[in-house]
Amino acid sequence: MTFIRKTSISKVEAEKITLRGTPIENLIGNCSYGEVLYLLLLGKLPTLNQAKMLEAILVSVIDHGVKPPSTIAAVTVANTGASLNSSVAAGILAINKFHGGAIEDAMAAIGEAVKLQTTEGLDAGEAAVKTVANYKEQGARISGFGHRFHAADPRTIRLFELAKELGIAGKFIEQAEVLEKVLTEKSGKHLPINADGAIAACLLEMNFPPKIANGIFMIARTAGLVAHAVEEQANHPPMRTVEVENYEFE
Repeated sequence: MTFIRKTSISKVEAEKITLRGTPIENLIGNCSYGEVLYLLLLGKLPTLNQAKMLEAILVSVIDHGVKPPSTIAAVTVANTGASLNSSVAAGILAINKFHGGAIEDAMAAIGEAVKLQTTEGLDAGEAAVKTVANYKEQGARISGFGHRFHAADPRTIRLFELAKELGIAGKFIEQAEVLEKVLTEKSGKHLPINADGAIAACLLEMNFPPKIANGIFMIARTAGLVAHAVEEQANHPPMRTVEVENYEFE
């Protein structure tokens, strides 16, 4: 029995390729990568500012040095003489809940806090306090805050600056900033908004569904993994021991 898979994402016919109903030749050279990625994921073209914001998000996490688990995995496999696709695949498989996979959870926490503003008539501060209390009661950690390496994540600072410049910043970014203050006060530790939290807030501002969020991280980081795998095979002897000092990752 033959099953025909239907999709609204793309269609290929003789001499004709469409992406979300738009001929590919109309996108080539006319739309940025951010615009086409937005179209692919959400089914519609973004505003110019939304496309700029999405591209900025991709750039912000394109690479984070040799210490993240995904890079270590890609480099280690590349060092065995494996093909580029196998090396990059190993890196992608290392992206999970505690490395690169926190954006979706951060979106949930920030979104819950914003929802409290509407359902219970709270301001951002009150919503943050209640959200932190709820998570503490459940014994859960709010993702997107705190970093092992950065006391102030430079990516967060720039993403939020850009979001404000582009007119994208709103209640979600405000809520993330207030959550940072409340978490720091309640924990007694400085817990800055990290790249995951910043991206989460920005994606919420653009109405991205949480289930897509971690995929955006993978799309961005793939470029870094390719670069590291190629460099490893070009510059280092095979079967070397990959050592990483002062292990820190995101």
